[in-house]
Amino acid sequence: MEDHEARRDLAAMLQPVVRALIEAELPVLAGHGITMWGYVVLSALRDAPQSTQAALAEKIGADKTRIIATLDDLQAAGLITRDPDPADRRARLLSITTAGSRVRRAVQGDIQRNEERVLAELAPGDRRAFLRAADRLSALPVARILAGDA
Repeated sequence: MEDHEARRDLAAMLQPVVRALIEAELPVLAGHGITMWGYVVLSALRDAPQSTQAALAEKIGADKTRIIATLDDLQAAGLITRDPDPADRRARLLSITTAGSRVRRAVQGDIQRNEERVLAELAPGDRRAFLRAADRLSALPVARILAGDA
């Protein structure tokens, strides 16, 4: 069993880095004319190209009514479409457009260029291990993180 006094908590170690990375992303997002939530939506629609608003909200951890303004802005900019769901006329299917995919890729490229600069602080082996570990931890269901000793 490891000595818990020997290291800081994960949140204490990662929070300053995450906060700084988000702050660095804000001018990139503004430069592309989208918000952080807009980028989150475009990224989620990349992975699920056709999604209902409720499914999208659940996937990104947002209240479905909270993202309406973001969806309105993305649709007005031609970055997503909202079409009636043939299976449920009350629901809308969200899809990313070609322009939305282009903006998402450009934003991701700009963000990751800065991340590459930050990751260059690590030795190549440490960098690969860190990215593997971060990817694995980010895939954990929230319920598993919250479960504690259960």
